[in-house]
Amino acid sequence: MDTVFSISLPRQAYTVAVVRDILGALLRRSGLCRECVDDILLAASEACANAVEHGGPSPDYEVEVELAPDWCELQISHTGRAPDTAALVQRFTSEHTPLPGLEAESGRGILLMRYLMDEVDFSGEPRTAVILRKRLTACDPASGDALSRSDPAARFALL
Repeated sequence: MDTVFSISLPRQAYTVAVVRDILGALLRRSGLCRECVDDILLAASEACANAVEHGGPSPDYEVEVELAPDWCELQISHTGRAPDTAALVQRFTSEHTPLPGLEAESGRGILLMRYLMDEVDFSGEPRTAVILRKRLTACDPASGDALSRSDPAARFALL
């Protein structure tokens, strides 16, 4: 069973935590391993923070999630300027990926997203979007951490 949701949020810093809370509840209730949940939440937080910072002139941004049994796809979109894809390709396909200085307050988000997710893509029309994809690993049901995959009502009752 696929799970899909979409949410539109104001471009305010507090909404990054809102996305993390909602997405985290969904992923944990789906029985994903902790490592997958942590990777997805950190990558989504980085993408949402970028949308909040660079998403003008619109006052909002959107988060869309599709969760299937073996993968998760997130699309975080806004109306701001798309990153220069040619510059991104050059930066991330070179032998040495340059990192921002130790004192720099930004510049690590895309690098983190690429490290944590299996695929990171960008689109620029009609809205600028970052698309994050990750193959999923289910937790061991014998450990008691995962809820039964056969009862969707039990998995999503507390959302």
